[in-house]
Amino acid sequence: MSLEITTAADGANRVLSVAGEVDVSCADELRAAIDGQVAQGVSGELVVDLAEVPYIDSTGIGVLVGAAHRVAEAGGTLVVARPQRNVARVLGLLGVQADLNIREA
Repeated sequence: MSLEITTAADGANRVLSVAGEVDVSCADELRAAIDGQVAQGVSGELVVDLAEVPYIDSTGIGVLVGAAHRVAEAGGTLVVARPQRNVARVLGLLGVQADLNIREA
């Protein structure tokens, strides 16, 4: 399954909606999309909406954690929104909820 990423702006906030499985084969695509948003400047929240992501591996989680630090350095906040139950479970097991500012809705 290929990864689809769409972007939208909401004032100072930006939303990246991700659809598909995030794994080692496509993690660079997610990293590039996030870095593109950071390069444009992030003063509010950069929301990564995972509602359409049924699976994420450790590489994808590493991309999100690294992005959270880069967004913070740029003056913004990375938020992971609406992870599916199995994705939220993996994030919880790895203890990265605080880094990723996870929101259920």
